Amino acid sequence: MLVPAVYGLVIRDHDGSRAFFYAALLGLILFTMLAVVLNGRRVPQSALGPLLALFSAFVFLPVYFAIPFVEALPTTRFINAYFEMVSALTTTGAKLFQDPGRLSDTLHLWRAQVGWMGGLLMWVAASAILAPLHLGGFEVTAQAEPGRRDTGEANRMTPIDPRKRVTRAMKALLPIYAGLTMLLWLLLLGGGDRPLTALCHAMSVMATSGISPVGGVENADIGVTGEAVMLLFMLFALSRLTFSKDTVTATQGGLRTDPEFRIGVFIVLAVPLLIFLRHFLGAYDVASMQSLSEAAYALWGAVFTVMSFLTTTGFVSEHWIDAQNWSGLNTPGLVLMGLALTGGGVATTAGGVKLLRVFALYVNGTREMERLVHPNSVSGAGAAGRRLQSNGAFIAWIFFMLFAISLAAIMLLLTLTGSNFEQALVLSVASLSTTGPLTQYAADVPIKLIELTPAAKAILCGAMVLGRLETLAIIALLTPDLWRA
Repeated sequence: MLVPAVYGLVIRDHDGSRAFFYAALLGLILFTMLAVVLNGRRVPQSALGPLLALFSAFVFLPVYFAIPFVEALPTTRFINAYFEMVSALTTTGAKLFQDPGRLSDTLHLWRAQVGWMGGLLMWVAASAILAPLHLGGFEVTAQAEPGRRDTGEANRMTPIDPRKRVTRAMKALLPIYAGLTMLLWLLLLGGGDRPLTALCHAMSVMATSGISPVGGVENADIGVTGEAVMLLFMLFALSRLTFSKDTVTATQGGLRTDPEFRIGVFIVLAVPLLIFLRHFLGAYDVASMQSLSEAAYALWGAVFTVMSFLTTTGFVSEHWIDAQNWSGLNTPGLVLMGLALTGGGVATTAGGVKLLRVFALYVNGTREMERLVHPNSVSGAGAAGRRLQSNGAFIAWIFFMLFAISLAAIMLLLTLTGSNFEQALVLSVASLSTTGPLTQYAADVPIKLIELTPAAKAILCGAMVLGRLETLAIIALLTPDLWRA
């Protein structure tokens, strides 16, 4: 909180600076008191502890983060501030305040910073908490049941302290995460963006939060060059192998044989091409954009937007409207929701179902068709095939069913609060896939979240936490074996 406090002082936003400074002092006092109380107390080493701490962080930290938000914006209610902080920390990026001018630059920086910290938290938690428990997509590759500790580590005489594992992951990943953010910020600055906008967009791309102080990339005037730079950094959300090999998702072949990266690149190329070709296949009534340059801009707008929603970032290209006009799809909401549901790579900041689970189901489907011709053949050949355990597709299918049940349940609850079917569908997909900008671009008319009832906002907060941690992790918290560990 000291960062927005200092920034507010520099830009002469004294009310905002004072609110964040006092909140930082309050947090320091509370942290010191807890440290004194817990000093010397033996912490039990169990598999449940880190997972429960991660869940508590997404539920209770936004309460503390919302305090300076309310103080700096006294015209709003606490439930709205809490919603904004849950949305930022879970890297969802759903915004209640449609007009960027409603918030000061200090609050815009705070929202982007919270989203950035949430992305870092998921990077660290993926390798230090979820991977040992075979959750978060690792259940498809690990040789153990979801929610149980790594058997190899459990049989050691001296198991690794979860705190040491978190510290080790933080030391390894924080320099990479911060360095990439700084590099993207400098590149966007070179492209002509103002410092605050460039910094917020850099943090949002790395965290896949889609938070913007100007209402989106289309309003930043960075051009195709700036969008191309951002697209390159979105590649880090397609696969863990783009920045680390510290988990069981690693393969000897690198990105060349990584199924997540290959599927992601295929989707980014195939979907825009289909949107682009639709102009020639059926949308002849659209009498515009006949020049080659306009067609290229339309294709680029589709490529950038598809990549953004596949990684659950949610930024829209300034040429996305050209792509819509070219294809004749004024509101391709189903396309955007499908991309967000697919999601990015395992152990990245992206949400959604994850590409590795999609790959597991694809491999199982092709295997079943091969068995019709060769009933006695052997499967699992190749570097990519060896990444999946024998029942990986079964576990992936279970996750899909749990995801669908969660989606239906949230839609039902939202309809009970007064939302119509279309709104409930978009809101449910946006929260479970942690792709908040879907509320602005997936429906015919942008959904005004500020007009939702407090009950609906509370439901969406729970859905965003559920989408960030995933259903299997929540179920693991309820497993009696973990409580007895």
